[in-house]
Amino acid sequence: MASTAASTPVTNGLSPKITLYTNHSCPFAHRAHITLKELKLPYEEVIIDLDRPRDEWYLKVNPRGLVPSISFSNGVLNSEIITESAIVSQFLADAFPSHLLPASHASPTAALTRARIAFFFDTYSTKVIGKMFEALRGTTEEEKEAKADEFVAVVEKEIEPLLKDAAPFFGGSDRMTLAECLTAPFVLRMHTYARAGLIHSSLLAKLEKLPHYTKWQETVTSQESVTYIWDEEDIIRRTKARLEKMSAAQKPT
Repeated sequence: MASTAASTPVTNGLSPKITLYTNHSCPFAHRAHITLKELKLPYEEVIIDLDRPRDEWYLKVNPRGLVPSISFSNGVLNSEIITESAIVSQFLADAFPSHLLPASHASPTAALTRARIAFFFDTYSTKVIGKMFEALRGTTEEEKEAKADEFVAVVEKEIEPLLKDAAPFFGGSDRMTLAECLTAPFVLRMHTYARAGLIHSSLLAKLEKLPHYTKWQETVTSQESVTYIWDEEDIIRRTKARLEKMSAAQKPT
């Protein structure tokens, strides 16, 4: 179990004790890491091996066996378990209102800000992430390019307009918001996969034609909170191995 601390935690007078059950290769767990780092919350880390069946002790923590999960105590709550990446991140952002997400009644515009962030996350999750995984599954060059074009088309239609007022972060914010915490792991991976040749290389040049998205993604993927657990070589190696395994399984016996 490793302990990770950050200076000047935004704890609102509380002293949280957080245990994060995670795996650094998982994009969903990555969301929780980004959120914790942005909030400057100390936490203990337990790495869950995703390459083998889960241990019984972890299934008692999270019966689904997924990461991330957190155990949260603050002097009032005692070892409460929260699971699912978006819910974990939302819980932390709500427990410690900050630049990531205002409290609902913090100002006359706070509820609207929360709604806009929720809509952006929902759009990215339902429209974009699936296209990324589809682009990874192309077998021929023609299919890979077609899948890359589909991804770019969705980003242009759904995401580019929502970033028109990014400054440089979502909604005109000059700091990361919860929108970035929840989408950055996938933005980072998509561009990494394209550079590594796992997705058709034309994708990068086509995305660069989207000015709002390009400026936003370059800023987001350079943030320390996004990159501090990032191991690009390991991510590429694991993704290649997973794709090779999937390809082998699809071949006729």
